Amino acid sequence: MNVGPRHPTGAGGRNRRRRGRRPHHGGQPAGRDRQQQRGIYTAPMDHSYRAALGGDQPSSGRSHSGFAPYAPAEPEPLPQREDATSRIFAFVDDLFFQAKIQETARKLNVKVEFVKTDKDLSDRIKQNGEEKPSLIIFDLNNANAKPLSQIPKLKSKLKKTSIIGFLSHVQGDLKQRAHEVGCDMVLPRSAFSQNLPQLLRRHGAPQEESPLQ
Repeated sequence: MNVGPRHPTGAGGRNRRRRGRRPHHGGQPAGRDRQQQRGIYTAPMDHSYRAALGGDQPSSGRSHSGFAPYAPAEPEPLPQREDATSRIFAFVDDLFFQAKIQETARKLNVKVEFVKTDKDLSDRIKQNGEEKPSLIIFDLNNANAKPLSQIPKLKSKLKKTSIIGFLSHVQGDLKQRAHEVGCDMVLPRSAFSQNLPQLLRRHGAPQEESPLQ
């Protein structure tokens, strides 16, 4: 629409109000100041930490009942021995759990060896002489280790060795099948992580000190 001469567009119009900026000190702060005042944290949030910690507990660290989950006390480390042999072997190829097992074992002065095949395990056992493994850990989702076919063979050879498997908490069918083929204990990943120090401390003790012997 064309503007006629009787309707000036400049600041000299009679009915045009002058507009100014509102002072900040009398009203609500804008932008980031308002977010800080309301306690809003705007940085991106990575929820992958829940999976790394097991994924079974809410992000608040509390169970769905509103109570904090039971956390076992950290066990005392074993006396350090240079000549100690490995009594715990793990068929675990997940890098996160490998690192977790290694770090926990280091703190407890426990030796844990990772193996990929039954031949690897047999060779390591022969190197230990007469001492048999106290514990074998299986990641039941480690397809390369073939846990459901390996476990019954190991149970027939190593009758006094405990075999523990871990899996996702939603894999109920796999848990049942692992029990059926001879797995002594099957734990969700979160429970395995939580009880790992106690398991390594108990089974990593020398044969004369182990409560299972």
